[in-house]
Amino acid sequence: MNPPRTLSRRLTGLLLALVLLPAASGCGDDGPEAAEGGDRAVKFGYIADYSGAAALAVADRQGLWDRAGIEPELKVFTNGPLQVQALDGGDLDFGYLGPGALWMPASGRAAIVAVNMLGHADRVIARPDTGITGPADLKGKKVAVPEGTSGEMILNLALRGAGLAPDDVEKVRMDPSTVVTAFSSGQVEAAAIWYPLVDTIEAKVPDLVEVSSTTDYYPEQTFPNVFVARPQIAEEDPELAREVTGVLKAAGDWIAAHPEESEKVTAEFLDLPPGQLAGSTEHVEVLTSAKLTKLTEDGTVAGWFDELAGLFEEMGTLPEPGKAEDYYLGDLYTSAGKGEHR
Repeated sequence: MNPPRTLSRRLTGLLLALVLLPAASGCGDDGPEAAEGGDRAVKFGYIADYSGAAALAVADRQGLWDRAGIEPELKVFTNGPLQVQALDGGDLDFGYLGPGALWMPASGRAAIVAVNMLGHADRVIARPDTGITGPADLKGKKVAVPEGTSGEMILNLALRGAGLAPDDVEKVRMDPSTVVTAFSSGQVEAAAIWYPLVDTIEAKVPDLVEVSSTTDYYPEQTFPNVFVARPQIAEEDPELAREVTGVLKAAGDWIAAHPEESEKVTAEFLDLPPGQLAGSTEHVEVLTSAKLTKLTEDGTVAGWFDELAGLFEEMGTLPEPGKAEDYYLGDLYTSAGKGEHR
């Protein structure tokens, strides 16, 4: 595993190459491989939920890949760490990570090319018969939590705010679907989980108590989900990385302008009933590429990642966090898409 500073040095050439790129790209088929018809092929991972698939669904529907001369080979995964393993092995070129997996780019295993959405979906909830009304009441209680996820992150933030340590509660680690069952049946007193699973739980336990929310800590602590690339792709073919990032930026702008329609497009992409993702945009914040460019240039986005790295260090997930400048390709993001899709 390369430490973050090593990744930064390896990507120095990328940043220089970006300066030399022509404003209008899309000429040639010099990607990892050429698809039939001359398009460059990329292997792209995603997760089959709204945040994890919306940009890819929109890119497909709006013909953004075709305009960029890229043929995506899309592969579905159940979580971010599995995608990073696939990036490591060369089985993916690009992928999607939720906030709970952002310690992996911070450890040097992937390069962040774009912020997708800001998540506001995580909650710490409690059963109504437990007497838990605030984070301080969690002390000594059984809390179901999927390990290494944004759920564990929101739980740790809630405990820290109440002056408690992570071991002041009994964390019962389980996968997300089991959290739903355990909380609903009363096997645990509280849970750290996210929407839409909170809706599923609330249908069974309608009087549940919301103890803490992602929005309680925003904007000081921000939960972005992101798109990442294999560092070798960004280093060896910066034009391709820039083209792919341009597609993602254009898709994000369309989502920001058509939030409700994007839910339907994503449901169709995932072969779900048309209304199943309705309301998904209530729990995310979609920023336009112009806004994200500004926030990248003024250091705000890097600050988000640095804050998360500190939280991962506190959780013991990331013993030696690097700086965001070592793994967030902000220069690539701000330059991508210029002169494209005319």
